[in-house]
Amino acid sequence: MTKLWGGRFADETDPFMARFNDSIHFDQRLWEADIRGSQAYAEALFDAGVITRGEMEQLLSGLDRVHEEWRSGQFEIKPGDEDIHTAIERRLTELIGPVAGKLHTGRSRNDQVATDLRLYLRETIRGLEEALSELQRALVERAEKHIDLIMPGYTHFQPAQPVRFSHWLMSYFWMLQRDWTRLEDLKRRVNVSPLGAGALAGTPLPIDRRKLAKRLGFITASANSMDAVADRDFVAEFLFWAALLSVHLSRLSEDVILFSNPRLGFIVLADAYATGSSLMPQKKNPDAFELARGKSGRLIGHLTGLLTTLKGLPSAYNKDLQEDKEPLFDAIDTLQIMLPVLAGAVASMEPQPERMREALSDEMLATDLADWLVERGIPFRQSHAIVGEVVREAELRGCGLSQLDLNALRAIHPAFDEDALRVWDFERSVEQRRALGGAARAAVLEQIRAARALLGG
Repeated sequence: MTKLWGGRFADETDPFMARFNDSIHFDQRLWEADIRGSQAYAEALFDAGVITRGEMEQLLSGLDRVHEEWRSGQFEIKPGDEDIHTAIERRLTELIGPVAGKLHTGRSRNDQVATDLRLYLRETIRGLEEALSELQRALVERAEKHIDLIMPGYTHFQPAQPVRFSHWLMSYFWMLQRDWTRLEDLKRRVNVSPLGAGALAGTPLPIDRRKLAKRLGFITASANSMDAVADRDFVAEFLFWAALLSVHLSRLSEDVILFSNPRLGFIVLADAYATGSSLMPQKKNPDAFELARGKSGRLIGHLTGLLTTLKGLPSAYNKDLQEDKEPLFDAIDTLQIMLPVLAGAVASMEPQPERMREALSDEMLATDLADWLVERGIPFRQSHAIVGEVVREAELRGCGLSQLDLNALRAIHPAFDEDALRVWDFERSVEQRRALGGAARAAVLEQIRAARALLGG
């Protein structure tokens, strides 16, 4: 096959060089975006007086036929199809003849691939937003169903204070909501058309780039042709988004892995989202969450790799930019399967109230005892030190804080009285956290109402 760029070359491309150079094995997924961009460009060529109406109609009809072949799985990639653009133009030529050669007038694969990638990513983002929202819905629904469960809260993974199970779930909803808003914001920067920028200097044809951009659903056209063909900020930004989302999913996964361990037993995972051992019959492994935790490293690596590729490039297009697609496509593929799996795993996991209650301990109410002293007019720093002595006394006696009688408390500080003994109540402790964002029942229900409003009900 004659190459799109082969006129000035006398010798054949080395077979290893061809394999090194070709991208059709991964960029073929851009077929629909490439055809859509080409059809819009054919209409722009007609508007500019470059081709006749009949030629435009031939191009549009031929591209429709190519589209149907791709859609039905009948399109045949042939040797010499080095990329998706070459493959589609080759097939178009086979179908409609020499007029196909007019389609590329004034256009470069540099602005063509940048357009394809933006169209593809723009459509992909819509699906990812919905998948992310489904995981958020699963968190909200579980929080609402189990609003009254109290569990240990941890910092440094050491017992800290009691919280509601629903409050823990909602902490991840808000984490993911930030991810959702970041992705929504990214769409504006993806939705800019490079088409008509040519190889780097712009097109000499009287093509209305703003009209062309609007035809493809873009907000606007790029302002500078050199920047248009070289800009992969939107890919890097998407990979940053994917990496940060994966970090959040990894943190959720780590919690679930720990909480589902029989030593804690706060959660039981559904069989549908766990696996077993080929050797040990008793095992039930949280592999859905372990895989999510593990894949975060891969997604972080994709971002690091692309940034490293971009950092040393001179202006305009360079073939290094072909390295943008494989990490982007892999990140998309990974999230498209990981988000539904985690949504299903969260929706089906069952909390174990008894195990949560068993894990609550008096020491988690030490801050409540300090707050009780503050209510009696003792400065917090002093009350913190007093309760520290109470904790030490309980440790010396080998008992829980609630097992210290009033005489033992008064020996440490005379402010203690019978009312101090009311502190040893986990429900009371949680219900005192009524401020916005707190763990009290009303505060968590307010979070749930706000979350449902964001999700559309």
